Amino acid sequence: MVKLKTDRDIEDMRAPGRVVGRALAAMREAADVGVSLLELDAVGREVLREAGATSPFLGYRPHFAPVPFPGVVCASVNDAIVHGVPDAYRLGDGDLVSVDFGAQLGGWAGDAAVSFTVGRGRPADLRLIETAEAALAAGIAAAVPGNRIGDIAHAVGTVCREAGYGIPDGFGGHGIGRSMHEDPGVPNEGPAGRGMRLRAGMVLAIEPMVIAGGTDDYTCDADGWTLRTVDGSRAAHAEHTVAITADGPRILTTP
Repeated sequence: MVKLKTDRDIEDMRAPGRVVGRALAAMREAADVGVSLLELDAVGREVLREAGATSPFLGYRPHFAPVPFPGVVCASVNDAIVHGVPDAYRLGDGDLVSVDFGAQLGGWAGDAAVSFTVGRGRPADLRLIETAEAALAAGIAAAVPGNRIGDIAHAVGTVCREAGYGIPDGFGGHGIGRSMHEDPGVPNEGPAGRGMRLRAGMVLAIEPMVIAGGTDDYTCDADGWTLRTVDGSRAAHAEHTVAITADGPRILTTP
C-alpha cells in the first residue's frame, strides 16, 4: 500500500534527510588513501549520535540476508555494486567508493547514496559516476504528479543504456516514509507510461546503479550482502529521497 504524505509530513522528513546529507558529506570528506571502511562507518555513527538519530541499516535483516547488517553505512568499493559491508579494508589510490546511508529521526526515514573516487580517479570511473548522477537527475525530473513509475524507470534506464553501461537486474528504488522500504518499487529501467500513477504526497528513494562492463549480472559475496559485478568491472550508485509535490520534485536528502 502506498502511503501519501501531507505537506507537514514531507517537511518533517527533511530532518532525517539532512542527517543523511551531512553524513554522506562527512564520509566523503574523510575518505582518503589509507582510511578503512570501518572508519567511514564510525564517521556515520558519529553524525547519527550528534543528531539524536538512529540507523535503519544497522541490524536490518531482509529475507535474503543470512545475518543482520552490521554497519550504519553500505560501503561498496570498485567492483562492489551495493550493500558492501564496512570492514578493515583500507582505501587505495584510485579506488571508486559508493556509500549508501540512512537515518531515522522523528519517526521518519531518509536514504541516499553517493559515489566518488579516492586520490587520483580514473577518467573511466569519473564518467561512470557522472552517468549515475545524470540518471538520478533524469529520474528526479520525471517524478511529477501525473507521470507514472515507468516514466522514472525509463528516464533512469535511458541515461544508463545510452552510456553503454549495465543495470543490475532486479534492483532499484523504493517508497520511503515511516519505514525505509515502502511501496511502490521504483525500477531502474522500463517502458514509459506504464505502472502506478504518481501523485503529490508520494515519497520515493530513486537510486540508479550502473555497471561499467555493460552486463546486468552480479554475484554475492560470502557475507550474504555485498553484490559484485561478474566481470570485475567497476560500479557506481547514486540516490536521493524525493518527495513528489504539486510544485515539482523536492529532494529531501541534501545537507
